[in-house]
Amino acid sequence: MTDSTAPWLVAGLGNPGPEYAANRHNIGFMVADLLAERIGGHFKRSGKAQAQVVEGRIGPPGPLSRRVVLAKPMTFMNLSGGPVTALKDFYKVPTERIIAVHDELDIPYAALRLKLGGGDNGHNGLKSITKSLGADYLRVRAGIGRPPGRMDVAAFVLKDFSAAERKELDWFVDRAADAVEALIADGLERAQSTYNS
Repeated sequence: MTDSTAPWLVAGLGNPGPEYAANRHNIGFMVADLLAERIGGHFKRSGKAQAQVVEGRIGPPGPLSRRVVLAKPMTFMNLSGGPVTALKDFYKVPTERIIAVHDELDIPYAALRLKLGGGDNGHNGLKSITKSLGADYLRVRAGIGRPPGRMDVAAFVLKDFSAAERKELDWFVDRAADAVEALIADGLERAQSTYNS
């Protein structure tokens, strides 16, 4: 039975450093930044993990609001599991209250899929978290689509969003942040029925 006072941990996945900030691979960071803005917080270096964190509450004021720790691992993507596990242990977060927000190649651009558990689909951030925690955490999968032609997948995810994609990017990030809030407030099934496109 999950302790009802335990916080939620939302890990936006990405790579640290300004040269990666606008990459497709960094959509998790973009969503985490927007969520931090919504709760009026600013990311600060954690003393407990290689991550930047913001603590706050999501949801309406009062008994329905939920404690949340927003995190951006400051290791590179393929080492995300270390910081996520350290924060889970420090804040005593049950695995079923961990949400990873990440880019997903097998979903069309700007579509979302919410799910619990499953494989990593070749995503190095998920691979690292699953290795540390097992697979039973929630995911907000933000579609970036497949690379055009024969373009290398690694090159594609480490490129910035195209000019055409950027026209929809703010809306997409906003909708992904809404989906995280819905997962926390309403649970997986209700959030899936609203956001799985």
